[in-house]
Amino acid sequence: MGMQARCQCAKVRFTTPLDEPLALYACHCTECRHQSSAAFGITASFPYFELPASVSGLVGSYTRKTLTGRHLECLFCKNCGSRLLHRIHEAKPAPGEAPSPTATTNVKGGCLEALDKKMMRGIVHIWTENAIIYIPEGVEQWPKEPQKH
Repeated sequence: MGMQARCQCAKVRFTTPLDEPLALYACHCTECRHQSSAAFGITASFPYFELPASVSGLVGSYTRKTLTGRHLECLFCKNCGSRLLHRIHEAKPAPGEAPSPTATTNVKGGCLEALDKKMMRGIVHIWTENAIIYIPEGVEQWPKEPQKH
């Protein structure tokens, strides 16, 4: 069934491929702070998916270099400016090809209509070396990018 998601003006709507994200991250890097205009950004990671073709004309794209040197493709609503999702550009499949099993699409937490406190219990704090808020003791946290398990 997936999770329902939308931008602030609700012109862009989509459904994720899973009922819950694979992982949730509170990113404290300066880029996420600028993008969200908040102390951190919340990202929900899902297996790679594309937005529906029906919204393609409503969505803009911005690509930036990450702190680790990769390129991040960031999609947003052209009408209200809400960031919808982002993904590593180098992991995008070529047209007609299947995505890598490890490729993800990362949805901004504020877009997910069913995101709740229960899901947030397992949130992982990343890039905490840049945090401007207190990170609770005992939660999973990484000073930079999380290491693959």
